[in-house]
Amino acid sequence: MNKLILGRYFPGESLLHHLDPRAKLVSAIYFIALLFVANNWQGYLLLWAFTFFVMRLSDVKLKTYLRGVRPLIWLILFTVFLQILFTAGGTIYIDWGLITISKFGLINGAFIFSRFVMIIFISTVVTLTTKPIDLTDGINALLSPLKTIKVPVDEIALMLSISLRFIPNLLDETQKVMDAQRARGTTFGEGSLAQQMKKLTPIVMPLFVSSLKRAEDMADVMEVRGYQSGKPRTSFRRLAWRKKDTLSICGMVFLTIIVVLLRNEGVNYLN
Repeated sequence: MNKLILGRYFPGESLLHHLDPRAKLVSAIYFIALLFVANNWQGYLLLWAFTFFVMRLSDVKLKTYLRGVRPLIWLILFTVFLQILFTAGGTIYIDWGLITISKFGLINGAFIFSRFVMIIFISTVVTLTTKPIDLTDGINALLSPLKTIKVPVDEIALMLSISLRFIPNLLDETQKVMDAQRARGTTFGEGSLAQQMKKLTPIVMPLFVSSLKRAEDMADVMEVRGYQSGKPRTSFRRLAWRKKDTLSICGMVFLTIIVVLLRNEGVNYLN
């Protein structure tokens, strides 16, 4: 549990730490969409190079990002494994009923693996270099045009911010409960599936109760501070769009042009 870094903020003085949260959010979403535009190894090599470049700019060690991917690696590999086994096309290496291992399946599996890992890396860069309160302000600013059609933008931004803020707390508390159960003699990861699921009960129930208690405490604190849903609010922090934020968006546009050119001129393995 303590290896998951989603939602954690690492203080720093890097260039990414000083970018406007709106620029980081737009760039991250733009990059994720761009992952589905590339269709050959040239494009994915470029995107991998860009991902490592951004990670280097964050001044966070590579092992920190790898530590964040490690808990999800089995889920990623399982998805890739299914893609390889049940996707046919190109040269067939193994044909055994529904299970087919082909050149198309292997290449597509490699592309899917790259997409998952790069999405995790880029999303982690955003959360590691952006304070939760800044993320809230950024999401609120980006969704503000939806207020014209009566969408509760402030409430949505607040919920997303609270979720990101308490993910690390929930993971830390889960680790404490598991350690307490181990001290009582519980051994996790052993026995049949039914036995392992039964061992999760003394973990889930305390977490559920503590989450409700934390939600109640937060509601009381927000009420004491005068928070009222749907009421106009002012902000102590003002987002300021700077030249470097514009340059970051221009960099994404330039990256898109190169990826599109590689898509048109490179070898397409997905058709």
